[in-house]
Amino acid sequence: MRHDHREPELPPARGPVSAAVTAYLRDAGPLPRAEEIGGAAAYGDDLQLALYLCYELHYRGFAGVDARREWDPELLRIRSALEHRFLSALRADTPVHDSLDDALAALLVEPVRGTGVSHYLRDEGTLWQLREYAAQRSLYHLKEADPHAWVLPRLWGRAKAAMAAVEFDEWGGGRAERVHARLFADLMTDLGLDTAYGRYLDAASAEALATVNLMSLFGLHRELRGALVGHFAAVEITSSPGSRRLAEALRRTGAGPAAQFFYDEHVEADAVHEQVVRHDVLGGLLAEEPHLAADVTFGIDATGYLEDRLGARLLADWRAGRSSLRTPLAQEVTGAP
Repeated sequence: MRHDHREPELPPARGPVSAAVTAYLRDAGPLPRAEEIGGAAAYGDDLQLALYLCYELHYRGFAGVDARREWDPELLRIRSALEHRFLSALRADTPVHDSLDDALAALLVEPVRGTGVSHYLRDEGTLWQLREYAAQRSLYHLKEADPHAWVLPRLWGRAKAAMAAVEFDEWGGGRAERVHARLFADLMTDLGLDTAYGRYLDAASAEALATVNLMSLFGLHRELRGALVGHFAAVEITSSPGSRRLAEALRRTGAGPAAQFFYDEHVEADAVHEQVVRHDVLGGLLAEEPHLAADVTFGIDATGYLEDRLGARLLADWRAGRSSLRTPLAQEVTGAP
């Protein structure tokens, strides 16, 4: 793995809103107008990239962008408008369960004949499709667990202790070589991908950006702490079976041992995390703040809604024999389109 701690480059814009945000970050132009934000598709490339750029200032930032932009009042005002557009669409479009118990029960049911991305990759996916999947997911996995860390100061007691314990595992349990972001970079190396942080931002679809933006949206707002815990629960509860299928896909297609190890590790770790999250993180949170149950439910269901959108995009492209990326990967692997 190449240890690249440099700030990533700003990507090309995808429309007038992201173009204005990019220009502002470069001190080269004004921020977007309210009517431009109002006219942008809530889940589209332009708005999702603009929001991702705003959020990334709270993580690593971008090369050549003043670190003080993180708390620039005018940029925060625009970020708020982008968030309102995104969150309003989610609240209108997400099918929400009647209760938290119903939402959790749905997560715990594994369909006999699944049709999702991990099922497809296990049964018929090719190596080039697995490489594309890794490139799309790298936007999150190269900072795995970081967005969820925003909730730690907003919890206390049993929920805080349990959440910190799971995060500690995600960050390698004190061992740098076992940090999950590091393990994912090793997976990318086995697949012949560039491990530089943010390398595939320009290539990633709007649907992939939205799944990462959701975590930052929930994490950076204390009022949405319940939704972030719901997101975390959805990820941890569904991770183990999905990771098993992806590990099988990587073995079947001949990916290297590091690629297989990343998902093998998640099969074991997340099976334990599921119990901790359900009984202690969720249980502890709701014992202290039972009024957050509806927010937790929304967090679970919004996660599923955006993941389903991403899955539909990937499967539609792959079944049509085309790349799911905006800028396809170099064709190092035989059989790539």
